[in-house]
Amino acid sequence: MTPPCDPAELGRVRFDERGLVPVVAQEVDGTVLMLAWANREALDLTVREGRAVYWSRSRKALWRKGDTSGHTQEVVGIRVDCDGDTVLYTVRQTGPACHTGARSCFESQPAAGDHPPSQAPAGACPPHDRG
Repeated sequence: MTPPCDPAELGRVRFDERGLVPVVAQEVDGTVLMLAWANREALDLTVREGRAVYWSRSRKALWRKGDTSGHTQEVVGIRVDCDGDTVLYTVRQTGPACHTGARSCFESQPAAGDHPPSQAPAGACPPHDRG
């Protein structure tokens, strides 16, 4: 299997004080699927395995996307942004990416129990002005 990126590219990653970097997962068709976090080990495993590996901040452990759900992410490309403080995984997603069952965590249709923008709970961010 061809690595999804030149491992030297990952040398540009600037981890935060917790040793983490945000990772955006984007489907090969351009759909932004989700945001997660990775540490150095997660990035190295992703390159070696060609499958998305992240760091769970709540469990404080590595997790391979799809280990429990079966909704895996085959990583076909990895890019680091201009500042080195964000990573982009280009993936082939199997099944939904979001824990709600939606294809993307950024779906415009609210999942069951969520509030549409016109009924957002108090304190929620207002919709962006598109004008």
